[in-house]
Amino acid sequence: QADRFAAFGCCRRPIFPPPLAASSYGTGRSQGMSRRDSRDPSRGRDRKSRSRSRSRDRKDSRGRSKSPVRGGHKKPDDYGVDTLKITDDDAAFILGKGGKTKEKISRVSEADIELFERDLILEIRGSKLQRRRAKKYCEGVMAQRTGPVTITEDYDDGDLTMLQVPQEAVGFVTGRAGNFLRTIEEEWGTLMFFCEVGSGSRNREYEKLAIFGSVRGRRGAELKVLSAVETKVPGFYSRIKDEVVDRDRGKDKTGTWGTDTMTFQDDELSYALGKQGGTRKKLERSSGAVVQYVGHNALFSGTREERRRAKSYMKWLFEQLEGPVYVDGWEDRDDCTVVPVPRDCVGYITGNRRATLGTMEEEWGVLMFFMNKHEDKGKGRGDTEQLIIFGPQRERRGAELKVMNGIEKKAPGSFTRGVRDKTSDDRGFDTDRLVLKDEELSYCIGKEAATQKKLEKAAGCILQFVGNVAFIAGVRTERRRCKEFISWLLQQMRGTVTIADLSGRDDATEMYIPANCKGWVTGNRGSELRRMEQETGVYMFMALDGRGEERLIIFCHDPGSKVSPHGRMAAERLVNEMIQEKLRDDGGRGGDSRSRSRGRGRSDSRKRSPPRRKDSRDRGGGGGGGRGGGKRGR
Repeated sequence: QADRFAAFGCCRRPIFPPPLAASSYGTGRSQGMSRRDSRDPSRGRDRKSRSRSRSRDRKDSRGRSKSPVRGGHKKPDDYGVDTLKITDDDAAFILGKGGKTKEKISRVSEADIELFERDLILEIRGSKLQRRRAKKYCEGVMAQRTGPVTITEDYDDGDLTMLQVPQEAVGFVTGRAGNFLRTIEEEWGTLMFFCEVGSGSRNREYEKLAIFGSVRGRRGAELKVLSAVETKVPGFYSRIKDEVVDRDRGKDKTGTWGTDTMTFQDDELSYALGKQGGTRKKLERSSGAVVQYVGHNALFSGTREERRRAKSYMKWLFEQLEGPVYVDGWEDRDDCTVVPVPRDCVGYITGNRRATLGTMEEEWGVLMFFMNKHEDKGKGRGDTEQLIIFGPQRERRGAELKVMNGIEKKAPGSFTRGVRDKTSDDRGFDTDRLVLKDEELSYCIGKEAATQKKLEKAAGCILQFVGNVAFIAGVRTERRRCKEFISWLLQQMRGTVTIADLSGRDDATEMYIPANCKGWVTGNRGSELRRMEQETGVYMFMALDGRGEERLIIFCHDPGSKVSPHGRMAAERLVNEMIQEKLRDDGGRGGDSRSRSRGRGRSDSRKRSPPRRKDSRDRGGGGGGGRGGGKRGR
């Protein structure tokens, strides 16, 4: 079957970024113990373990692969279900390697897609428009298996951009095995393939590139392609400039969508681009507009407000080459934050050749610079300088707290003198404070801030330590979650943690681990748990439930998906792989036991059913707890 799928790449020409064919697409429902360790050469041959896992899923007689449920959205009035009968060969192309192609179609169409592999039926759920788009995308993916995709006039549901690409640039734009187009699709959330339009003959000079997605996604992908084409075929953009600039004008929800342009000289272009495109990226992220350079032309696409911000940021960027920059009326702007920085800390915050500021800009997607008026240059008036931060509210707050952290290290007490705990009742974005003791602070930060980053990712909020004060920024749910994580972490430092009930939580997954696998899963001093946490962005530890039974709890605001490398489902897969590896190793040694505890563990594992997975969202009740165990549970 794998050989047959590999043959799918033998199309007449690479008209689509070829989805990597799945070697097996019958793994939809069966997670749990059926996961295999990719390092083990015997994967797929452990039939005993596989049959045990499948027996739990017999209630669904058809193996299926399902796209992640889009939680939190109310079903539209025209919500429905469409089915599409497909062939065995088409199923491999729809699924793609690890389900990535199906996930991409689901993301772009905003529909939920299930593939029933045994019956070869594709089930599409969503509004009428979402189902129509998903079906259209699936047909396009399947059509590219046998030859060029044909696009007709009824393909455009307000989600299509057609772009002519010169024949000599097609290979450059596609990339090796379609990798460049795939990268653009991933970055902008689009679906792209080369096609033929109508029944007319193919144009030998140009190929038509179809880009499906939202207005913003299509524009970002289109300009990225144009930038690549212009490097290969200089002057091509000037021929289609008017068409590109006027495209999709006013077609967003605000009705103000459009594109503005700016022309650079050679030296200006390199400055506006920055090292490895860093300056362009920070302008794009901080303004919210699509910012791309095509030749010597800068294009700003977005709403009227986003374009205005992007052009203002660009203007201030170039003004810094001539001297000090001051933003008049910054107090009345809603896109900036000003931090007073003591003069003796300015060099520390800026870094060598602006390295420290640049790192913070890249991390948070903001634009930062020190403000000075021309008449104040060299006078040294005042004890502080003003650092202005531009960007969205959450990103600005993250960068601001990072700056405060640096200042507090250099000048202790600048932001923490007299500060107490604070808890906000605001449901929206706000900041809570938590004052910690010295030993608690070092434990919460961890080696190279690993623990701090782990808690921050799992809670979905901003966590920054300024002196001995933890600043927790986010919406109320995120702030509360982060404070709970810190509380459990500190309890682990002191001893055993017990959480009586997890039934009311939507951010936790419980896993019961066989007794002989617990040490293997946790690792030496919790090293394996820490590794899995770092890879998937979760917070996990062993805990006791209300009955005193130990299990592993995985916390994260992101439930994850079958193809995502992050979230609770990704962590669960890694744990199951480790369990399978341990059970295979134990089975291979037979009755050879080197210790009494190991012997009992193997005996228990034969009698017990595979590890049970309990998601707190699906439980009517139950218990929870946390095993402190010192550093092992940390």
